[in-house]
Amino acid sequence: MNENKIIDIENNLMANVFAKKKIVLEKGKGVLVWDIHGKEYLDFSSSYGVAALGHSHPKIVKAINEQTKKLISCHSGFYNPKRAELLQKIVNLTPNELNKIFLSNSGAESIECAIKLARKYTGKTEIISFMGGYHGKTMGALSATWDKKYRKPFEPLIPDFKHIPPNNLAKLQDAITDKTAAVLLEPVRGESGVRVSSQGFLQGVKKICDNKHVLLILDEVQTGFGRTGKFFSAEHWKIIPDILCLAKPFAGGLPIGITIAKENIMSSLKIGEHTSTFSGSPVVCAAACAAIDVLLEEKLVENAANQGAYFKSRLEGLKNKYKIIKEVRGLGLMLAIELRKEVYEIIQKAMNRGLLILNAGRNVIRFLPPLIVSKNQIDRAITIIDSILGEE
Repeated sequence: MNENKIIDIENNLMANVFAKKKIVLEKGKGVLVWDIHGKEYLDFSSSYGVAALGHSHPKIVKAINEQTKKLISCHSGFYNPKRAELLQKIVNLTPNELNKIFLSNSGAESIECAIKLARKYTGKTEIISFMGGYHGKTMGALSATWDKKYRKPFEPLIPDFKHIPPNNLAKLQDAITDKTAAVLLEPVRGESGVRVSSQGFLQGVKKICDNKHVLLILDEVQTGFGRTGKFFSAEHWKIIPDILCLAKPFAGGLPIGITIAKENIMSSLKIGEHTSTFSGSPVVCAAACAAIDVLLEEKLVENAANQGAYFKSRLEGLKNKYKIIKEVRGLGLMLAIELRKEVYEIIQKAMNRGLLILNAGRNVIRFLPPLIVSKNQIDRAITIIDSILGEE
């Protein structure tokens, strides 16, 4: 099937809800992907952070293939050895307090579970989230998401959600009422421009939540799995939430959502109150087990920290060279440059020159390369960006 035919089919038959780029990707290996014509690209988008181990990692492929020969589908109403293995691997990585898990299929679903859990456990309804926060587009997650362009078309949304300014402990203190069940936030706000929480803010949020007997939910859908140079980004601030939401890269590219809570909190949900047909699919669990093994065996959390520091330093070099760059920010391999102009044309030019990158708002370029990225690949990306900025 030729390129135009593929594009026409998707445009005609698929819901017109994605901002499409006119490129047909056919295969990937590691940090690289190839289009239908065989053109090679550095993938510094990682499918919006999903391909943290790169594309088609051989251990992930092997795990999926082996599991499909045994059992593809197994509802969580039955027990399964691969699901049990994954649950054990996850709790071995989390703080001891976080030891009860609900498995789902996406980041938004992990947030939906957390919202229901907070309301059920506390008997209260109010959820406080933050301006600039993004938590997904299902109705509960959307109610917590701040941007009006996502919210407005679907109002009225779920009641009793508040949005307050980030990095402002006084505003949080004032916002909490006797109706407040939980505070929900991203340690690094990815969609609003890769904005790292200010010094002392997360520790302050945790202290306020504890003092007010309000649950703290951390959305680490994008920041988890080593992306920021720690396995969980909360480790940078040495805090432990009551509920932790994970997703994106944890199954090596297959759909997964993970909600982890303290046992007394998760146990407030009774049989039948929150389930999913595909929860804990054996194939997804097999991929996730392999993904965790790869992350640890190949020391990719450390690689994210080291290569992230190198990449950030190279971006700082570009900032010193070009006045168009306003700021460089981020943690590990979750990085961004804010420009003094809109970035769409720059992203398009980068794609034409073999580099896939993302926006995070109208004037921010976001970089989410696979955690296996090398210095040489970072240098290639910098060369491309340098050449484009030199033309501005």
